[in-house]
Amino acid sequence: MPVPDLPRFRLFDGPSPFHRVPRFAEALGGRVDLWVKREDLLPIAFGGNKLRNLEFLVGAALAESADTLVTVGRRWSNHARLTAAAGAMAGLDVHLVLSGPPTAPPNPGVVLDRLFGATVHLTATSDRADREALLDRVTTELRAAGRRPYVVGLGGSGPVGSFGQVLAALEVAAQAAAAGVRPARIIVPTATGGTHAGLVVGCTLAGQGTSVIGVVVSPLELDGPSGLQAKVDAVAGLVGATVTDPLELDPSQLGAGYGRPTEDAAAATTLLARTEGILVDPIYTAKALAALIARVRAGALDGQAVVFWHAGGTPGLFEPLDP
Repeated sequence: MPVPDLPRFRLFDGPSPFHRVPRFAEALGGRVDLWVKREDLLPIAFGGNKLRNLEFLVGAALAESADTLVTVGRRWSNHARLTAAAGAMAGLDVHLVLSGPPTAPPNPGVVLDRLFGATVHLTATSDRADREALLDRVTTELRAAGRRPYVVGLGGSGPVGSFGQVLAALEVAAQAAAAGVRPARIIVPTATGGTHAGLVVGCTLAGQGTSVIGVVVSPLELDGPSGLQAKVDAVAGLVGATVTDPLELDPSQLGAGYGRPTEDAAAATTLLARTEGILVDPIYTAKALAALIARVRAGALDGQAVVFWHAGGTPGLFEPLDP
């Protein structure tokens, strides 16, 4: 693979675990060889796949002599929490502009953000326009004060951040080969689409015939298949790859929207916890897990080796979510 010359700030050493979940598979009838990629076990701030993006985003910030990271998200954002922790490791100040409304007492995500030293700016509502206006104000004030902010886009999902997910796909391909398995599918939660795009490009480079199914948890952030295609094209261009396979998005588990619990997601969470002792959050990973379960029970994956991409976000289990 032609490796782009991107600055990198190392946030972890070694791969995240990759292993079978046999009791979970047996509970679903033993029809599918099920594996899990444990991005939740990456070693910083309760783990999560966004650490892979942040290695290159923090690297870019340092290369530009920035002294502050600024990013946006919802008040429970996995990306925001990990940005706060990554900034602490790199010696950078962090400002988080988060959609509210605030909770009393502060929700667990904000508590953790502040524990890592981030300055949290909460909007009064969940309206995206309010968040964008506050982001503009915060960055303007930082520059006026002589600071050098590096603004990380929502989810860190631009091409630079998504390159970390290309490496993740190559990593799991190597782990699968070492285990003697050839996955047919990777099932991943998809919100901003950066992880999905990076995995698609990485799987293309790995050449094992593995396809990626993105389970939509926040369609407003991705703007549908065309938005995902644009992200894939941008990441592919970064590494000199050509992706010709069609992209697959599964909107079946969205329910009432982002951050809104569903009965199927809750049932999926319980089943995995009681068969494998693994926890998933209700915002992202539980909905992707519910989609996996639905496909297995429908016979759509019979006889295949399938990887569930555990993207992290475990603190979301303790969040007061939108009703």
